Amino acid sequence: MRTVDTFVDARALGSGCVGLVPTMGYFHEGHISLVEAARRECDTVTVSLFVNPLQFAPTEDLESYPRDLDRDAEMVEVAGTDVLFAPQLSEMYPDEPLTTVSVASVTEGMEGGMRPGHFDGVATVVAKLFAGITPDRAYFGRKDAQQLVTVRRMTTDLSFPTAIIGAPIVREQDGLALSSRNIYLDPAEREAARSISRGILAVADAVLVGERSGEELERIAAEPVNDEPGINLDYATFVDQDTASPLAGLNRPAFLSVAARVGRTRLLDNVHIDRVDGGWVPDVGIRLDEPSILYREA
Repeated sequence: MRTVDTFVDARALGSGCVGLVPTMGYFHEGHISLVEAARRECDTVTVSLFVNPLQFAPTEDLESYPRDLDRDAEMVEVAGTDVLFAPQLSEMYPDEPLTTVSVASVTEGMEGGMRPGHFDGVATVVAKLFAGITPDRAYFGRKDAQQLVTVRRMTTDLSFPTAIIGAPIVREQDGLALSSRNIYLDPAEREAARSISRGILAVADAVLVGERSGEELERIAAEPVNDEPGINLDYATFVDQDTASPLAGLNRPAFLSVAARVGRTRLLDNVHIDRVDGGWVPDVGIRLDEPSILYREA
């Protein structure tokens, strides 16, 4: 594996089908699953590692965001990465950017409403990575569902010749969606947080037995969270996979997204519902069979 810090070098090392995994680092099994997917499908696997200031609000944790380049480099090399692109701020933003990318409509609800400007930062940095690295395929986790919708629409609108691949959520052994933020939960908070995934998995079960009402699916997702002391629901919203617009019923590919706060920690989860062979199939992700590397290092 080669580690480089300029777009010129990253492009020069790509050959054949180039797969890009954009990240902000401090990897866990969710990131590694994206690298492994790219390795199966591409000739060159490039992982970008850049903590993007444009997607952090002034009140958010940019300075405290975990960083460990040596640790991350070792993990992605083992997973099959060919090129680790780890640019400095001066490479990504040589000057204060006067040009940003804003994707209307799909970013207005859910996380867009809770974190104004966040998706402009995401779209801008991904557009720069696509322009600078010119990947054939790019891999994103389905856990950040609205981000995936945003990137897909930006890619289409700006005619980037990059296929966007959404990979399943990775869950911990007890079903909690894997996130680096999980390590901040104390035992009581961790138990409360499981109500999020219980609601999500209950939605999947309801779909399998024929529930199609968006309102009812939202109620099913929210109920365990609302019944759990010590956790506050931000939203449980049922939306179209392509537009992130609310759906009254399951009549096209959709996802149900939940955000909630447990103490000082804010967690996201979702279930995508795909049309497969004429039926509706929930994607509940994959589960680890042992504790995450995040805990082994804590």
